[in-house]
Formats: sequence, structure tokens, C-alpha cells
Amino acid sequence: MASVSTVMNEHTLQKDTITTTVEDSNPKPMNSNKASSTTTIVLISTDSTNGVVETENTSSAVVTAASDSCDTNCKGIVGLEGKRAAKCIGRNNKGVSWGFCLEQGRRSTMEDATAVHPAFMEVCCKDVGGCTAPEYKYSLEKSPVHFFGIFDGHGGDQVSNYCASELCEIVAEEWKRGNTLDGWSKRWEVALCKAFERADNTFKDEVLAPKYVGSTALVLIISACQIIAANCGDSRAVLCRGARAIPLTVDHKLDRADEIERITSSGGRILNWGCLRVEGVLSMSRAIGDHDLKPWVISVPEVTFTTRTEEDECLILASDGLWDVLSNEEVVKLARKELRQRRRLVGVNDSAFPPAWYVSQQVVKQALDACSYDNVSIIVVDLKIPRIRH
Repeated sequence: MASVSTVMNEHTLQKDTITTTVEDSNPKPMNSNKASSTTTIVLISTDSTNGVVETENTSSAVVTAASDSCDTNCKGIVGLEGKRAAKCIGRNNKGVSWGFCLEQGRRSTMEDATAVHPAFMEVCCKDVGGCTAPEYKYSLEKSPVHFFGIFDGHGGDQVSNYCASELCEIVAEEWKRGNTLDGWSKRWEVALCKAFERADNTFKDEVLAPKYVGSTALVLIISACQIIAANCGDSRAVLCRGARAIPLTVDHKLDRADEIERITSSGGRILNWGCLRVEGVLSMSRAIGDHDLKPWVISVPEVTFTTRTEEDECLILASDGLWDVLSNEEVVKLARKELRQRRRLVGVNDSAFPPAWYVSQQVVKQALDACSYDNVSIIVVDLKIPRIRH
């Protein structure tokens, strides 16, 4: 198994970005029963000192319904027991940790790519929008906003690799150009849609990639109070809240009546060649690239907003190589169990890997055991800060 592991601390991560792709001209098998594979594993923790994660035990009140303005969203927040203002859910956003894994599996090539850009923006919570505690002093302080992306390429890896390396900066540029006159959530929606459009337009030039090459694009932006998801294609993001599996995105598959209507009304055809495909070619209805299937396959993402709560355990982003063989509930159950076991060991053993790294490994192993034949890529984001055991 070809692998790469990286550990970074708070000082190096405030401005650095990490993008992963996988290349191995001589892939080695995972074991004697597996086909050739290539794996890249990276983990990062954004708030550590000498390998020890700080903790803070505080209470908070939250508003779980998202809205289009900070003022509206924060209406109804009251001081705890009438004595003090509610505290920001993500006040420890510097302390989130994550790990991810890419597995070539039984495919002859690796076309998945992932992107992790910690603190790609440093903005105060009120400016990001959706602040759950505007009275709390933390809402006026600059805090990191994190960017995570899964890009599942098809026909080649040119589009997925481009999105993994460039889409983050494009999103930041478009957000800075926007304004909050129509509400904070509208500003993010417009920025993300324009960023996806810019990335898609790049591949109108066939010099960069043939017109049949494309990629899904799943992006999660995590601020102190909000989880913003933008999805184009059939990769998926799921939130583990308590013991519940909450899907943050809906796959753009051809079993969706609204997608079929959009395609057929514009003159496209849905043909059954092994499975439903646009013009008998592509099994998804949205993607970046695929310019030989325009205007039916579009690059417009669906954007959702989820307010963070104290119950939130972790986020799981993965390509369809995982979701084709495991359900949301199965993945969340496994992730939650592994996370809780590994958190108990933080500060006890000498492992440099955060709990989320072990989760990514276990989930990918489970997908391979369930006979996934596709590339599998996954990012696990731990939203809790482990208590230190001495």
C-alpha cells in the first residue's frame, strides 16, 4: 500500500493548505486477497500544543433553525438562566481535527481527489453569518473557517485534481466580492454557485481536458456556528448528531424526478444502459466538466445550511465508492463507535494521529470488505475536542 501521512500543528495550519491526489505508477496490493491499490492518508489538528489538545467545558444555548440574517437567526437567544449570554457553539473551531483516506480499490486508475484547507478564511462569526450567540464576545473575534472537499473524477483525473487545488481560492474570492444585502446565506449561495461555474468554464478549453472528462464536487465550509454544504454530483456529506445520521446533501442521481424533468424538458435523453444514464453516458445529472453533455449535465450546486449544536459528533464526506455499499446509518454507527474509543486514548498513548484518522481507516476498510469496486475517498471531521486523560 502506498501511503503518505502528515501531522501539523496550530502554527503551521493557520495559513497553510493541504491538497491530496494519488499517483503511483506501481501500486501494491493491500493484501493477498485484494487487487492493486493506492492509498493516501493525511491528518491534521488545528489546535494543539506539543501534541496535547486543550479543552474547555462550558454550557451554551443554541438556535437550530438557519435563516437569512444573523439578526433573524439569533432572535430568541437568551442568557443562560437569565445570568449570561449564550456562548458560540464553535468557540473551539480551532480545535477541530480530521483525517482522510483515499483508496484506489479495484479500479485501474485513481480519479478521486480530496482537499483540506484549514483556516482558508479568518473571519469573525458575525461576518460569516448565522451566528448563534451575537452577544458573546467570541462572535466579534476572528476565527478560522475550514474548507473540505471531495472530488470524484470520471473519464480522467484532470477535473478532480483541478478542483482539489483551485476551488478553495475561487470560493474565497467570490465570497469577498459579495455582500449581505440579501442575507448572509444568499451571499454564500451566490459565491459557491459562481465558484463552481468558474471551475466548470475552465474546461471549455479542450487543451486542459477532453470534453468527456468531469468530476463531482462536494464542498463543506465549517465556521464557528454553521456547516455550509455545496454539492454537485453523487458524492455525499452526512452529519453525525448524537446517534443520528443527518444527510447534508442529496445525490444528483437519475432516480430524482426533478432532475429527470430538468433534463428531458431541455431535450436530453435518459437511457438505461446497465443503469440510467444521461444520453446513455453519465449516471449522474450534475458535474463539473462533461462539456459534451451540456446543457443537460449542469455544474450548479445545491447549497444547504446547518446550524451547529453541542450534540454534533463528526462530519463524513465521501465519494459514491463508499455510499454505494454502506448506508448513512451504518457509516455513522461505525464512525461514532470508533471516535469514542479513540478519544479515550488521547493523552494516554503516544499516537500522533487524531481519532478522526482511525475512523477514516476503519470506514474505508468496511467499504472494501463490502466489495466496493470503485475508488473510495473519505474525509472525517471530528467536531468535538477530546478530554485529556493523564
